[in-house]
Amino acid sequence: MDSGINLVNLDIDPHDGMEFDTNEAAYAFYKEYAKSVGFGTAKLSSRRSRASKEFIDAKFSCISYGIKQQSDDAVNPRPSPKIGCKASLHVKRKPNGKWYIHKFVKEHNHELLPEQVHLFRSHRDGDNHKNDSQTLWGKVLDVSSKQFVSSQNINCLENYMRTQEEKGRRLSLEPGDAPHLLDLFMDMQEIDPRFFYAVDLNEDHCLRNIFWVDSKGIDDYTKFGDVISFDTTYFTNKYRVPLVVFIGVNHHMQPTLLGCALIGDGTVYTFVWLVKTWLMAMDGKPPTVILTDQNKVLKAAISAVLPQSRHCLSLWNVLELIPQRLEYISLWLDSFMEKFSECIFNSWTGEQFTQRWLMLLETFKLHDDEWMRSLYEDRFMWVPVFMRGTSFVGLCAPSRDESLNSSFDKYIGAETSVGVFVEQYKLLLEDRLQEEAKAEFESWHEEPELKSPSPFEKQMAFVYTHEIFKKFQVEVLGAAACHLKKEKDENGCITYGVKDFEVDQEYMVEWAELKSQICCSCCLFEYRGYLCRHAIVVLQMSGVFTIPMKYVQQRWTNVALSEHGITEKLDDVQAKVLRYNDLCRRAIILGEEGSLSQESYDLSLSAIEEALKQCATARNPVETDPKFISHSGNSNTIEEENQDGVTTLSGLCPAPQSNKSSKVPGNENNAASKSNMKLGLEVATPRTQDTVSHSQTPATRPTPTTRPAEFHTFSPLQFPTMVPGFFQMLAPAHFLNTTLHDKPQPD
Repeated sequence: MDSGINLVNLDIDPHDGMEFDTNEAAYAFYKEYAKSVGFGTAKLSSRRSRASKEFIDAKFSCISYGIKQQSDDAVNPRPSPKIGCKASLHVKRKPNGKWYIHKFVKEHNHELLPEQVHLFRSHRDGDNHKNDSQTLWGKVLDVSSKQFVSSQNINCLENYMRTQEEKGRRLSLEPGDAPHLLDLFMDMQEIDPRFFYAVDLNEDHCLRNIFWVDSKGIDDYTKFGDVISFDTTYFTNKYRVPLVVFIGVNHHMQPTLLGCALIGDGTVYTFVWLVKTWLMAMDGKPPTVILTDQNKVLKAAISAVLPQSRHCLSLWNVLELIPQRLEYISLWLDSFMEKFSECIFNSWTGEQFTQRWLMLLETFKLHDDEWMRSLYEDRFMWVPVFMRGTSFVGLCAPSRDESLNSSFDKYIGAETSVGVFVEQYKLLLEDRLQEEAKAEFESWHEEPELKSPSPFEKQMAFVYTHEIFKKFQVEVLGAAACHLKKEKDENGCITYGVKDFEVDQEYMVEWAELKSQICCSCCLFEYRGYLCRHAIVVLQMSGVFTIPMKYVQQRWTNVALSEHGITEKLDDVQAKVLRYNDLCRRAIILGEEGSLSQESYDLSLSAIEEALKQCATARNPVETDPKFISHSGNSNTIEEENQDGVTTLSGLCPAPQSNKSSKVPGNENNAASKSNMKLGLEVATPRTQDTVSHSQTPATRPTPTTRPAEFHTFSPLQFPTMVPGFFQMLAPAHFLNTTLHDKPQPD
C-alpha cells in the first residue's frame, strides 16, 4: 500500500488486516491519520526475529499512551504527556514480507486538536501547513464595542506647526504604490471589520501620511499596552518604504504589531498627527512607557500628545550611535566604550553616574561635544540607574540585534518596494499568529521541565508562561555562580555586594525585608520583568524562598489574559491553572457525552447553567459575571450608548441617511468643545461627491459582515501621486487634513 496515502481525500481509518509494504509505511500512514484526527504520535516498541534478526513486530501510539513511570524520590521530574490513553496501532510482518494491522485502538481519553495538530512535535518537521489567513482572522476578531476617548489637546504647538516649511511635503510613492496600499486596506477590511486606517492630506490634497492597524493590534494593546516602542529605524535609515511601526510585547515575550505608518517627512507636524491618530485607534488610552530614538522632534511630539506617559530612549539606539557621533575619537573607541559601559551599567547611584560621566568627558576631551551634552541632558530617559521602578518588558535591549524590534527586519529591506512590502506585511501577520498560537499551545499542553530543586523554580513553573519560565530558569540556575558579601545594614535595608563569576562582574543588591523590596544594579527586573540571579541568591541567603508578589508581573503569567489581577498568593495562582486544565478536560468529556442525543444535550446544558450560577454566587453573592448575562431583548443598548459618544466622520462609502442634527448629544457646550479641538483630528468622508455625513465612531458602531456594493465598483486609478478623485472634493480641514477609515456602515 502507498505510504503517502492522503487521508484527507480518501477519508480512510485504519482497520484490522490493512496491509503495508514496510513497517515505516505503516507508521507514515498512522501519522497521516493522526494529523487528520488531531493527535501526536510515537513509536512505542518494535521486535526482531531471533533467527533472521529482521523486524517482525511494531507498535505505534498516541503520545499520551501509557502512564508516566517515575521514582517517588525524583529530584527533577521530567515533563510527560502520558495520561493513560490507549489509542495505538499494532502491526506485524507476514512471511511474504508484507505488514498488516494486527490491532487498532481508536478511542482516546483526551481532547483531539485537528486545527493545532501541526504544533505536535511528531508533525512539525517538513510540515509547511499554514492555516488560511481568513480563518485565523475570524478567530481573533472581537465584536465587543468601544467608545472613543478624545486625545490630548496640543494647542501649544499650533503656531509652530502651521508655519513649518515642510508642511506641504507629500509622501514619496512610486507609480502603482498607492493602488497596492488601497487594495491592502480594502482586503483587510473585508477580512477584518475592525481594521482601522487614516490618511493625511496636504494643502494640495496630495497624500502625506498613512497609518493603519488591524484588530489584533488593537486587542493586543488592550491587554499588553503598558510599554510600547515607536520605531522609526526604517524611515531614519532612508529605506525605500518610509515605514514607522508601533511595537509591543505579549505574555510569551513575542513582539506584537500595534500599528504601521508611511510618512512623508520627520517634522513635528507629522509625528503629532501620527501619535494622535494611533492614540485614537487605541481608544484614547496612553501607554505607561513609550520608547523612541533620541530625536528632538519626537520628544516634542510625544511630550505634547502623551504627557502622562514616561518617554524613554531605546538603549540600543544610544549605543549604536556612538561610532557615528564620535567618529573623531575612533582610535580610542575601544577604550571609550569600556569606560562608557562602566559608567552607565555599573553606577549604583545618580551621583556615582555623574562623577564617572564627568571623568569620561575629561579623559577623552568631550566637554564641548554637543551630542554628549544632549545625552547627559536626557540621562533620565535612558541611563539604567534612573530607570528603577520603570518596566520595559524586554523592549529596551543593549543592541538592536537583541531587541524584539529586529524580528521585523526579515520582512523589509532597504530596497523593498511598497508592492513587495504589502505581501510581506500579510505574511508578517500570519507568522505572528502562528507563533503566538504555538506558544499558547505549549504553555497549556506541555509541562515545564524542572532543572534544579530550587523552591523558586518550582514556585514559578506553573505561574509563568513557558518562554518566561525558561528565561527565569536561567537566572535560578545562574544563582549557583554568585557569591554575596554584606556591605552595610542601615534603617532596615541591607546592601550586598554580589560577585557573579559567570560574567566576572560585581553587582549591588539592596534588600528591605520589612517591605519585601529588593533592587539590583543589573536592572534585569526593570528591563525584562523578572528577578535576576543576584536578587535570587540574596533572597535565598536571607531565608526567603518564594518570590515576593510585587515581582511577579501578571503580563508574564498563564493568567495574563484574565480580567482578574493577581492579588492572591502564587500557590493559589498555580492551583488556579491546574484547576483550569482539569476543568477543560472534563468539559471535553461532557461535550462528547452530551452531544450523543437531545436528552443528554439538555441535561448537560442545564447542568452547566446551574454550575455557572452557583460559581457566580460562590465568588460574590451580589456580583454576576457579565460574560454569562443574556443580551436578548437589549439590541438597542449599543445604539443608545452611542448617542452619548463623540461623533466623527468616517467610512469610504455612503453612510446611512439620518434626519438627526450633527450636534453631538450630551455635549451642549459646543463653543468650548470647538476651541479645544483646533488641532484635533478632523475626520471626513464623502457621502456623494459634494456632501459628507456624520456617523458613529469606529470603535462603537456596528460592523457589517459583507462589503457594500460601493467597494466592488471602486477603482483607485487616480492615486499614483494624488489621492482618489473623491478626496479631491473635500475642503482642507483646519491644520490637520485627515481622513479616517474603518469598515463602512451598511445601508
